[in-house]
Parts: sequence; C-alpha cells; structure tokens
Amino acid sequence: MTRRRWIADRVEGHHAFLIGANAHHLFRVLRAQPGQQFDIAAEGVVRLGTIMHATANEIQFHLGEEVAREVLPEVAVYLSIFKFDRLEWAIEKLTELGVARMIPVLAERSAQHLAKAAEARVERWRKIAKEAAQQARRISPPEIGAPVKVPAVTKAAEECRIILSEVEDAVSLKSSLAGARPPIALAFGPEGGWTTEEFELFTSAGWKSASLGNTILRAETAAIAAVAVAMAELG
Repeated sequence: MTRRRWIADRVEGHHAFLIGANAHHLFRVLRAQPGQQFDIAAEGVVRLGTIMHATANEIQFHLGEEVAREVLPEVAVYLSIFKFDRLEWAIEKLTELGVARMIPVLAERSAQHLAKAAEARVERWRKIAKEAAQQARRISPPEIGAPVKVPAVTKAAEECRIILSEVEDAVSLKSSLAGARPPIALAFGPEGGWTTEEFELFTSAGWKSASLGNTILRAETAAIAAVAVAMAELG
C-alpha cells in the first residue's frame, strides 16, 4: 500500500514536524498515533517518518531511511494573470502535473483590478500549491514567484523557451519540443491573448512560438494541456 506523503513544515536534524493545518488534518481526520509511518519530504529528500508525538497543533516524526522518489522534467510556467478562481484551479492542476516554477505575469491584457491585487494573493497561491503537492506525492511544492511584467519574462534563463500563441498556425507545441532538454519555459497569455508588441518582445528575445491546435482554449485549459504535452515529451 502506498504511504501518504507529507511535506515537513519544520526539520531539526533527524526530526520533522507538521504544524498548523497539516497537523490538525493528520491528527483529527486521519487519527494519527505514535508509531504510524508516512513518507516525509524534508529538505529535498523523502524519508520514512515514524510518528513520535501527535497533537492537533503539532506532529513530530523521527526520520529514517531515504525513500526512492521520482525525478520530473524541469518545466517553468509563466502564466499571465486572469480571473483568480480559474487561476487558482490552474495552479493546483499544474502542481499536480509537476511543474517546477510558476511565475504570474502582468500582461497588457490582464484586467487591471486583478493585476493590482495579484501581489497580495501570492501567499495564498503558495498555500494552494503546497496542498496540491502533498496530494500528488511531490517532494516539494513548485516555486511561485512574485508577479512580473513581460519584459522581465522575456529574459528567462531556460534554454528552451516557448510562447504559446493562438496566432501561430504552422508550428505545434509537440514539434517545438522535439529534441528539447529541460529546463524549459512555457509562457501563456491572458484572456484576449498577447498583444502584437508583447509577441514581438518574446520572439526578438529568442522565444519560439507554438500552437496547441485550431481551437481557442481558455487560459487555464491551455496551460494544463501544454504542460501535459511537455511532460509526456520530456519524460
């Protein structure tokens, strides 16, 4: 039987701790007891954790041997700001798919009230990502950066950089990924797509444009579909 995995909130030597909501869930809902064992992701390594002490506020584990873990292709997603309820759903699903980083982008066509509120939402997005990472048995949640504008995005360090565009009709994402090696970056526009000026900024900086097909997808659908394709091609 597969053990549930938790991402430690604190690590001290060979001991790891869950605190707050994680501890409450494990203690109240899953009826945690001393002696029970779980996989604990702690400081970049998954180890077998045995509960030593459990309360609704804190669960303490003794960390044993290292547990084998998966290695995922490194994919960074630059996701333009759109309606927060759908953006948060995308963050959850992209975390489950295994992205390494998500960076919110303040695009020209991002709604101004959402762009202004984005900075204050980052901690909430990180919490969503951590919860999704535990559910998906990841070793750590993806990095979620502070919102940035398009000129900063075009300077991303990944060697393979692809901008998804609805105006691209000749090159598919799959063909753009042929022969690519991680890390890769994928950039997605907001509702209404990239402006001509933004698109030119990306392409002049060396980004390749690619298409997900002939249908027009919502921003969150495009991101999830593209990452699924990338993981399949790179994996």
